[in-house]
Amino acid sequence: MATAFIGLGSNLGDRAATLQEAVRQLHTLGRITAVSGLYETEPVGFREQPPFLNAVVGLETTRHPNDIMRELLAIERDLGRERTFRNAPRTLDLDLLLLGDTVLDTPLLTLPHPRLHERAFVLAPLAEIAAGAMHPVFRQTVSDMLAALPDWEGVDLWAMSGWESEPCVESTT
Repeated sequence: MATAFIGLGSNLGDRAATLQEAVRQLHTLGRITAVSGLYETEPVGFREQPPFLNAVVGLETTRHPNDIMRELLAIERDLGRERTFRNAPRTLDLDLLLLGDTVLDTPLLTLPHPRLHERAFVLAPLAEIAAGAMHPVFRQTVSDMLAALPDWEGVDLWAMSGWESEPCVESTT
């Protein structure tokens, strides 16, 4: 059994409710061990879009990484994800960030996530639940990678841990 860390993001519709449903569906992949708080973050890449809500889930699983990725893509589709262009607005984005010490590069998946070490919107929630998790290529902890970022402005805690089991009401205006 290995621990997978999955990044969640949403910037269309009822973002919090979409992320709650994604967490509920992730239970099919293994045992959820931790869920970070929600972080509101500025978009990266294509900037002319609404802010994101981001979180990270820790999940104990025996599934193969490619199987996990296929399931993540299916959950995205089930929750309304339409792929139009790179960094487009989306109802849901699920990324397999780390899976134990697995290093993998296939057409479907690269592990660890190739931009993990550059993204405060992923590292901040990941550090909340697994600060000591080790990047298997760089041999740095999550907290060290976060501390090394020159700027993580625009990453703000929006809701504390426990949001995934709370009823969420979010305005879509």
